[in-house]
Amino acid sequence: MKVLKFGGTSVGSAERMKALVQLINDGEPKIVVLSAMSGTTNSLVEIGVALYAKEHQKANSLIDVLEKKYKDVITQLYSGAPALQKGRELLDSHFNYLRSFTMDLFTVNEERAILAQGELLSTALFHYYLEEIGVESVLLPALNFMRIDENEEPDLKYIEAHIKPELAKYAGKKLFITQGYICRNAFGEIDNLKRGGSDYTATIVGAAIQSDEIQIWTDIDGMHNNDPRIVDKTHPIAELSFDEAAELAYFGAKILHPTCILPAQTRNIPVRLLNTMQPEAKGTVITSKVSGDSIKAVAAKDGITAIKIKSGRMLLAYGFLRSVFEIFERYKTPIDMITTSEVAVSLTIDNTRHLEAIKKELQEFCSVEVDTDQTIVCIVGNFSAAKQGFALRVFESLKNIPIRMISYGGSENNISILVDGKLKKDTLVALNKGLF
Repeated sequence: MKVLKFGGTSVGSAERMKALVQLINDGEPKIVVLSAMSGTTNSLVEIGVALYAKEHQKANSLIDVLEKKYKDVITQLYSGAPALQKGRELLDSHFNYLRSFTMDLFTVNEERAILAQGELLSTALFHYYLEEIGVESVLLPALNFMRIDENEEPDLKYIEAHIKPELAKYAGKKLFITQGYICRNAFGEIDNLKRGGSDYTATIVGAAIQSDEIQIWTDIDGMHNNDPRIVDKTHPIAELSFDEAAELAYFGAKILHPTCILPAQTRNIPVRLLNTMQPEAKGTVITSKVSGDSIKAVAAKDGITAIKIKSGRMLLAYGFLRSVFEIFERYKTPIDMITTSEVAVSLTIDNTRHLEAIKKELQEFCSVEVDTDQTIVCIVGNFSAAKQGFALRVFESLKNIPIRMISYGGSENNISILVDGKLKKDTLVALNKGLF
């Protein structure tokens, strides 16, 4: 059985939903994971903000706008009266639920429940359409099997134990429709896998059922060798290893959720990136196979903060780095890059929520300098230690770019540099010219 995930643009209109049928209705067994219709989650976030602020009139206006959008969709999606009626009843149920929060207490638990409405709507509307045109499918509620643990990580054992009985209820059925992004937490409350979480849902489900292949369908033909929004003449990469894809996703390639590769890699399940707008395109296949020593792609991650920690006590002192890392661990703040010298450590973070508290603790035993609005540029490939010339090619390309930090050698798949955010475009263009 394959798992196919389709993003918001792939279900973003009645026209796109109808086109989707051609991609999934081939008689092969599959689970189809759907995101919310494009723009819906942003609207739901805006509604939640208004409810938090007790701006009930504004919240009602936003709900009305979103409901009208969906009413227009169902009139274009369904042709018969029975399907239209089911669609109207579905919309009434969900939008009355949203309006109920304008008359009651609103907390973080209710916010998560509100954010789940987009996926619940898109999957039900698509399921009803399949029903109307005579394509047999099963609507599989993700909230019955998707769960995160107390650390907000997917609980794969729980998911495995609960998805298999759900599928077993429908022996002989081949097409299952389920929601991406949404789940329950360790307390059984409605929660989510954060932005881009539908990719994560697909790979977790694929791992849980030992899928033959996981397909991530978006609006771009695979993972490109550079950012096509910034650099001209980029091209899709035919093959990547799991490690290469994970590095690119983490360091800014928007086509994949940063953590979604791991479940597939754990079970050695191929992941294929495909384009709903150009289904004939080959896209990118991600497997355990490592294809030659080469530079594959470049990605960039914005919003980075660099922290330089300097202390004479560091010289020849054991335990210094441990003291530094323990502070970041206490505040649950991951470090992206790190470089060291005899008396200084430079590192980067992308979550500044606890920056002031971290800075205050560090200043108890060292001096601290902070640079904001930095960009990590990651060059990914297979850089065997025995091969010469990779670093030379990278830094020759960047000879006119001021570099704040360099990280090389920690991975055979990644050379990372830190530059001022204002130099991001120049850096990507220079690398594209020098490497590709």
